[in-house]
Amino acid sequence: MGQHIALISAVHEELAEILQLMPDERKVVVGGRTFWTGHLQGHEVVAVLSGIGKVAAAATTTVLCERFEPQQVIFTGVAGGLALGVEVGDIVVATAVAQHDLDASPLFPRWEVPGYGVSRFQADLALTQVLHAAAKDAVTWLPKLLDEAVLRGLGLHTPSVHQGEVVTGDRFVATEAECAALRAALPEALAVDMESAAVAQVCHDYGVPFGAVRTISDRADDEAHVDFQHFLQQVARHYSGRIVRKALNLL
Repeated sequence: MGQHIALISAVHEELAEILQLMPDERKVVVGGRTFWTGHLQGHEVVAVLSGIGKVAAAATTTVLCERFEPQQVIFTGVAGGLALGVEVGDIVVATAVAQHDLDASPLFPRWEVPGYGVSRFQADLALTQVLHAAAKDAVTWLPKLLDEAVLRGLGLHTPSVHQGEVVTGDRFVATEAECAALRAALPEALAVDMESAAVAQVCHDYGVPFGAVRTISDRADDEAHVDFQHFLQQVARHYSGRIVRKALNLL
């Protein structure tokens, strides 16, 4: 008997790739969100598009936990690379997540979530290990999925899988100055996104194990806006489908 697993994506292309893998998906609309229920790799699955940003992600995850009661939540999406050596086409599996734009000081230390006494939410260890193995599998397939012109055009090297901290905020980090400031303030952060920490906080509230896997679409610097849509179409959606399929096989 499989588990009941929720799959959240921030962008349509990735969700579409997951839905193609589900043979019996059924649409349920709740709170303005469309949830797709069905089965995948022997598990009962619910998939949803979170929307972009912390509020959208938190609202989606709350409805998800209330209505569908998943046993595990997996977020798959794209992110900007922060740490040196985290390159476009790499995959980052989150071990912990924090909100880089949360600052309630002097009432609370910078980054600490008021009422929780912590600044970071930990990803589930077992789920993180599964996502790491699935990501390692996915990167070996990249050259087979893409033609040479696409690989060259996007500047993709031999992709790597990283495991570590991901930081979240309600802005698209797109300048070298912002990137450098985040690196200086949060030196452990490998990547930056707009949803993971919000999803993790809600999962913490509901006691649901959480994991996040992020494909690096840009370096969060002055070139961050270049060919974003092209990257989603050509790379991220392939990664997402393959990682999810492999991860569910391992769970």
